[in-house]
Amino acid sequence: MDIDLKLDGDNLYKEESFTDLKTGAVRRLTPVTGDGSNDESREPIFMAQTQLMSPNGPLPVSCMIEAATLPEAVKKFPDIVKKEVERIIELAQKAQKEESSRIIVPGQS
Repeated sequence: MDIDLKLDGDNLYKEESFTDLKTGAVRRLTPVTGDGSNDESREPIFMAQTQLMSPNGPLPVSCMIEAATLPEAVKKFPDIVKKEVERIIELAQKAQKEESSRIIVPGQS
């Protein structure tokens, strides 16, 4: 098996997580150079993370937050996560509808 597991040394990020210990977390990915120092030529990336309880157990929710600073990311968190949850529910409903509309005919595979 030939799997390329080499890290891209020109695209490294330092990861930090900020949480309120209740609702979720904002991850800040700060770009760094190959030696670990901050790379000022690239912008940080912010990610929202939370989980919802479903009848089948916890459902992880993760999505990008377009923000330049941590306070901006925290402010945008509720709306971004709500939109992602709505998208996930829509996909699940669509999959459920497609599954329920399949007709099974005896003797055919």
